[in-house]
Amino acid sequence: MKTGLVYDPAYLNHDTGRFPEKADRVSYSYSVLADAGMLERVVDIKPRPATVEEIGLVHQQEYIDRIRDFSDHGGGVLAYDSAGSGATFDTALLSAGGVLTALDAVMDKKIETAFALVRPPGHHALPGKSMGFCFFNNVAICARYAAKKYGLDRILIVDWDEHHGNGIEDVFYAEDSVLYFSVHRYGSFPDTGSARLVGEGRGEGYNINVPLPRKSNDDDYEYVFQRILLPVADAYKPELVLVAAGMDAHVRDPIGQMKMSGSGYGRLAAAVVEIAGRHCDGSTIFVLEGGYNARAVAESVLAVVNTLVDWDIKKVCPASQDPAPARRAVRKVVDGVKQVHRRFWPFL
Repeated sequence: MKTGLVYDPAYLNHDTGRFPEKADRVSYSYSVLADAGMLERVVDIKPRPATVEEIGLVHQQEYIDRIRDFSDHGGGVLAYDSAGSGATFDTALLSAGGVLTALDAVMDKKIETAFALVRPPGHHALPGKSMGFCFFNNVAICARYAAKKYGLDRILIVDWDEHHGNGIEDVFYAEDSVLYFSVHRYGSFPDTGSARLVGEGRGEGYNINVPLPRKSNDDDYEYVFQRILLPVADAYKPELVLVAAGMDAHVRDPIGQMKMSGSGYGRLAAAVVEIAGRHCDGSTIFVLEGGYNARAVAESVLAVVNTLVDWDIKKVCPASQDPAPARRAVRKVVDGVKQVHRRFWPFL
């Protein structure tokens, strides 16, 4: 599979001080990809800054102006969970723009899939509020951009960050043009993501939350994907798949409380590209979200990128009917989510 990689040293310019969302999350991952010979196997995608109009597809103008002013005055602590510097506004534009650049490359058939090694992350950012180290909601902006520029009306967003992507959910909660699927730790920041929240209006049934117990592992996550995500995605038939690829469910993450491994993220990536291969010619963009141990992030990014470049788009596998065994507590959660969503997806 022809895979693109978005990266720019300018992503290091956003300075968060004492906060754990630091530049080495992406710089170390890039160096590990280089050492593994991956840079020769991917297509280099040079990001461009998103325009203010593109950011405005999701965010309020007043909020955009506030982030610009925050940077113009040298940054600092914007909220208890967000900090930045004089470079934050421009870096956040480049982060969102990097994802849009990847999308254009996918839609122009230059590549089939991409990994956007960008920062700051975005999935907590609300239309008018920064949260959880996030300023502009990269994945949500990309989905809106894809709908506006390319006329797509069935976009699947898979969010495997340890934390629930409340910002993405908020943006698309009443829409059916985006199916939002989040698997996250129950009770984790920002304490959202209940399985009972299924969407409203046209969006009812298109918001699927799977809140897992602490210490969920590779097999537990794969079980969720096989039992819920794959059958629903096959019914939805997405025209594009976007992944909010947080790596903070890794067992070595200092904030997360899960037990994922790098190879486990590779297994999740395989499930995602299996969906994309069946329904949209492999069109998939993975966007880095959380992950606060640089080595764990790099291990996970390498596993995902390796899965992408080795994937044969011509050999699409049927969805597995025999997922790896999951812990009893996880099976109970999955059964509960299926019960909630069975009225929208009767086959669950």
